[in-house]
Amino acid sequence: MTSRTTEITLERIALIRRLVVAWDPAGQGAPVIHPDAPYGSLDRDGDIANVTGDDEGAAEEHRAVGEALVAFLHHADLKPGRYSYHNPLTKLDLSHVSDVFRDEAAGTSPEQIVFEVGPEHIALIRRLAMGWDEARGVPAVALPAPYGPGSLEEAMARALGGAPVEDPARLHRSMQPALQIFLRSADIAPGDYDV
Repeated sequence: MTSRTTEITLERIALIRRLVVAWDPAGQGAPVIHPDAPYGSLDRDGDIANVTGDDEGAAEEHRAVGEALVAFLHHADLKPGRYSYHNPLTKLDLSHVSDVFRDEAAGTSPEQIVFEVGPEHIALIRRLAMGWDEARGVPAVALPAPYGPGSLEEAMARALGGAPVEDPARLHRSMQPALQIFLRSADIAPGDYDV
């Protein structure tokens, strides 16, 4: 059996860094790339052209970024630590997706996020069942089994080397900011990578 590879180019790294991670609230929830503004604005094709310099083929490049994202999650490196980022969800429509930091009563999300990424987040990112959401046209984590087969608790424990997870629901929800930080800050060199 041959493994599948995908090319991660400098342009795809730049586009991955711009991806906006939201929260899909269906069921137990899971991270999803914002379907209306995957790269931060409502002009998906324009956002892609700004990086690639090519007005043609934006849809194909968007799909290729989704494929490169899977490889990025498995091969990029990030050191655990405290990170901060400007929350892109504050200016986007959250009627179909959510933000784990959103104050539902006030209807607002904080502008600046400061978050501690631990080794457990990185281990879980490596196991994220990231695929393509055909209906929304964006990369998304598989809702029924975000970290592979079994219950959320079982799959998370497996990803973390068998140790029981103290508060799996809380750790799972923290994957939205952990993934946003990973996409913006993890290191990877251009090249061909196994998917």
